[in-house]
Amino acid sequence: PHRMFRRDGADLNIRVPIPMATAALGGSIEVPTVEGKRAKVTIPKGAQSGHQFRLRGKGMSVLRSQARGDMYIDVIVETPVNLSKRQEELLREFQGEKPAKGESTTSPESEGFFSRVKELWEDLTD
Repeated sequence: PHRMFRRDGADLNIRVPIPMATAALGGSIEVPTVEGKRAKVTIPKGAQSGHQFRLRGKGMSVLRSQARGDMYIDVIVETPVNLSKRQEELLREFQGEKPAKGESTTSPESEGFFSRVKELWEDLTD
């Protein structure tokens, strides 16, 4: 087993931590490839932990073929620790902000989860 990559046939998987700000605002990261080089991955605004990106042809060579597998990058959003007082203030301010009308500050996954919990609760109390 490799310390960074997990192999699935000709495909490779890697888990890559990204800063919370990059996940929220979007940006780009560089990830290592099996050849020892780096590949650039564009992170869209609002990326969540577990979001998977595919780099075609960056996996392992297929035996007796010119083909290569793909590399799959699973991003893990890092929650900051050891915040300065100013950073804490900014996060608290962000937490208290109300979203614009018709918009949400949560991911579609959490919205779906909470709506299912609400439905379950309503079913139980009827």
